[in-house]
Amino acid sequence: MKIGCPKEIKPQEFRVGMTPATAGEVVRHGHDVLIETGAGMGAGFTDEDYIAAGAEIAPDAESVFAAADMIVKVKEPQAVERKRLREGQVLFTYLHLAPDPDQTRDLIASGATCIAYETVTDDRGGLPLLAPMSEVAGRLAPQVGAWTLHKVNGGRGVLMGGVPGVGPANVVVIGGGVVGTHAARIAAGMGADVTVLDRSLPRLRYLDDTFGGIFKNRYASAASTAELIATADMVIGAVLIPGAAAPKLVSRSDLATMKPGAAIVDVAIDQGGCFETSRATTHEDPVYEVDGIMHYCVANMPGAVARTSTIALTNATMPYLLDLADKGWKQACADDPHLLEGLNVHAGKLTYYAVGKALGIDVTAPSLALKL
Repeated sequence: MKIGCPKEIKPQEFRVGMTPATAGEVVRHGHDVLIETGAGMGAGFTDEDYIAAGAEIAPDAESVFAAADMIVKVKEPQAVERKRLREGQVLFTYLHLAPDPDQTRDLIASGATCIAYETVTDDRGGLPLLAPMSEVAGRLAPQVGAWTLHKVNGGRGVLMGGVPGVGPANVVVIGGGVVGTHAARIAAGMGADVTVLDRSLPRLRYLDDTFGGIFKNRYASAASTAELIATADMVIGAVLIPGAAAPKLVSRSDLATMKPGAAIVDVAIDQGGCFETSRATTHEDPVYEVDGIMHYCVANMPGAVARTSTIALTNATMPYLLDLADKGWKQACADDPHLLEGLNVHAGKLTYYAVGKALGIDVTAPSLALKL
């Protein structure tokens, strides 16, 4: 099989879908690897690094899409990239289709087979290809939130850890999953007073047993959420419903109860965001203000630390990539029901229920898609 990896073209996206180490593994399995020139530069990988690993360098993205049996990326394909996909081609990347009807329609129309990193599961009920970027985004959230709190950025001018005689920032994390746990750990490590909200009592027990001395937790009722955000200097949105649009947990009217200059960091923005006032921004212009509250809503936060993120992501994706290449996508998905959960689009059909529900599109069961 010929595996192609184009350069990411989403604004301020510096990650790459394959490292030289990944390319080398694929080549050792007997496959060809085609990398667009300069694709790895943002993460610190040169064309020469890929050539040394056995990959071939393509002059442009068109050449990669035209020649490859499978395209491996990081972010969802942009409009120009979607036009290059063809029937029978496999796309393996993050998709986040639920809040993106245009992308969904284009992928269905392409006839390609599209497998989304974020909906592949494991036997523990986890999301193994989403987890590395959730870890990175969670650890970044307090860092970028602290920057947003700076007065020069429109924030309250509050220092996360305070100083002797002055209290620390009050940080509320909505969601106690991978993102929320990592965000809370880092915020607490910066000296902030941190509370995590979640609706799962088993998860709250786990957080209390594991981190009870580091940060607090509360059950995420509407009342407790409203109470806590009213006193927060920073609110981090870290909720996830796999493959589906994020629920709106904080309304615009709630902003009136918050402190002027407080910071919102919406890590769920790639699934539409969990604040009513959230809209996607870029690293180039990350922050905007609504009713006196500063919003940081960058949809590809891990792209800011591209080298760490790329290596972490490809460590997780490589076993699945090798299975897809060695067996072909149908056999790989037939052998692994967790990989089959990643199938979102195939042969002009939507195959992921949560996306169909969010967008009002008929869905074909992935098991039936294997027979198409």
